Amino acid sequence: MKGFYHVPVAKNEPVKQYAPGSPERAELQEKLKTMRAEVRDIPMYIGGKEVRDGEKKSLHPPHDHQHLLGYYYKSEKQHVSQAIDAALAAKSAWANLSWEQRASIFLKAADLIAGPYRAELNAATMLGQSKNAFQAEIDSACEIIDFLRYNVQFMTQIYAMQPESSAGMWNRTEWRPLEGFVYALTPFNFTAIAGNLPTSCALMGNVVVWKPSNTQVYSAHVLMKIFQLAGVPDGVINLIYPSGPDAADVIFKHRDFAGIHFTGSTEVFQNIWQTIGNNIHLYKSYPRIVGETGGKDFVIAHRSADPQAVSVALSRGAFEYQGQKCSAASRAYVPSNIWETVKASMIADLKTMKMGPTEDFSNFINAVIDEKSFDKLAKYIDNAKADSNAEVIVGGNYDKSKGYFIEPTVILAKDPKYVTMCEELFGPVLTIYVYDETQFEETLELVDSTSIYALTGAILSNDRYAIELATKKLQNAAGNFYINDKPTGAVVGQQPFGGARGSGTNDKAGSMINLLRWVQPQTIKETFVSPVDYRYPFLG
Repeated sequence: MKGFYHVPVAKNEPVKQYAPGSPERAELQEKLKTMRAEVRDIPMYIGGKEVRDGEKKSLHPPHDHQHLLGYYYKSEKQHVSQAIDAALAAKSAWANLSWEQRASIFLKAADLIAGPYRAELNAATMLGQSKNAFQAEIDSACEIIDFLRYNVQFMTQIYAMQPESSAGMWNRTEWRPLEGFVYALTPFNFTAIAGNLPTSCALMGNVVVWKPSNTQVYSAHVLMKIFQLAGVPDGVINLIYPSGPDAADVIFKHRDFAGIHFTGSTEVFQNIWQTIGNNIHLYKSYPRIVGETGGKDFVIAHRSADPQAVSVALSRGAFEYQGQKCSAASRAYVPSNIWETVKASMIADLKTMKMGPTEDFSNFINAVIDEKSFDKLAKYIDNAKADSNAEVIVGGNYDKSKGYFIEPTVILAKDPKYVTMCEELFGPVLTIYVYDETQFEETLELVDSTSIYALTGAILSNDRYAIELATKKLQNAAGNFYINDKPTGAVVGQQPFGGARGSGTNDKAGSMINLLRWVQPQTIKETFVSPVDYRYPFLG
């Protein structure tokens, strides 16, 4: 290195609106048409090579499950081993590459997504994960662009964190990558998160084995193509599609397993943690365990809140992304004095929400991700219809004949501990409990104690005393807390995302905190003039 380089200042990528007549709308619609007409043959990527081996599995849009998008190749245990070997073979060269070269690669990836590959990545998300154009723009293109640019900036800030030095010595810290490989296990719902999990580790000099959810393979393939075009060397990120048990059986028994970057269910994460603990004696070093898991995200309204603002926060917070967003509002506490107004407004809005395929830009609601999710949600809705402690006040219909469509559904719970107030559903189902407007502080206690999760939450109020009370009482109930807004929509560099309790390790994706988990610092002390006499002054 011949200089102390300053990377371009990170700024959030502007969100395109896709309004009728806009050039981005026309480009995206054309890309959707083209990609829908293709049948893509999606390989594994091991050591930079495309591997087409083993059982072919088909890919279908959740909103049109008879249509064929393409095929991918299910990985077996030998492919997992090959991916690990490829990663370890690439490790030395990648770890020793100058940091500015790694920075350049991922800044280029961001620019490729912002420019020529924006429409393709968004279209892949719309077709493969059933998100509408605006949802895909925010949580596919813009968020991964922001992850890449801000992480580069955070990396330089970490490297600049250096200790003080006394006279006659120089103290410095080397931020080394982990010793081994990192396993990135990514979710079905967010393309950007799936891209961030392997790249944040790789940026800090680590090598990665990446397993996306089967329902996210279609967009993961586009991301991998972009990473290769950006210059990620062969073997640094290896993309494979094994079953969870097959991957676990190989990865969590490997001596060089150095860490896992995970987003998914709490149950799976706890099983992974247990497996790692049982195998701890096998590893060269203690693995880093980083995970964002489930949520039972809340909205509590105070009696002073604007009923219309509460209604919109609930409708947007619960039903955008079909509620298949770990931050989606799924339980709400509304005071009795404004409930009837909130109820009427919500019902009126929900009746106007169109539901259908993502290719039709007039649809606000699209399909849930797969049949398993559909069946789970349908069962909860049916149970609520039959339960005297609950009432379905709007929605409650579903249909999987064409796609996995669940109508936005609001359940009114008579019991604040009713099952859908406590358990994560991960879909467009919101449960509301109406509390006595004079029992606000008691209801805060209820919010804090009802769920095992602590991911996101929101308070709506025009009373600052109530806002301060809620902020203090609920400080451990949400990793991301929103005042007078819906509990969703975290922006990289603005609201780093993550939660504690049953929601994960709260390592804040898209922040310096997360990147610190992927380095192993070494302190170096250099003494300029070495002592030549063992005697200290106190000896006389």
